[in-house]
Amino acid sequence: MSRACELTGKAVLTGNNVSHANNKTRRRFLPNLVNVTLISEALNQNVRLRISANALRSVEHRGGLDAFLAKANEKELSQRARLLKKQIAKKVAEQAAA
Repeated sequence: MSRACELTGKAVLTGNNVSHANNKTRRRFLPNLVNVTLISEALNQNVRLRISANALRSVEHRGGLDAFLAKANEKELSQRARLLKKQIAKKVAEQAAA
């Protein structure tokens, strides 16, 4: 399991620990990933994702998973999230036509 957010693409960054004596040792900055279950209104199903806490706030701010994925850039999304975005777009298009 990679240490990257499935919705925003936020991943591990690297940098230095710098001591008082200005000694530098390499370190990793890990994203704050949480396992969540989000509800897709268009598909009427629950979706389990591993996303960052920041992405969870963004999903809530945009009005849910469906609205977030509608605006999301495909390059940042994981393979599962891209598939989910296509399924939601297809379902919304079917509901609009009916």
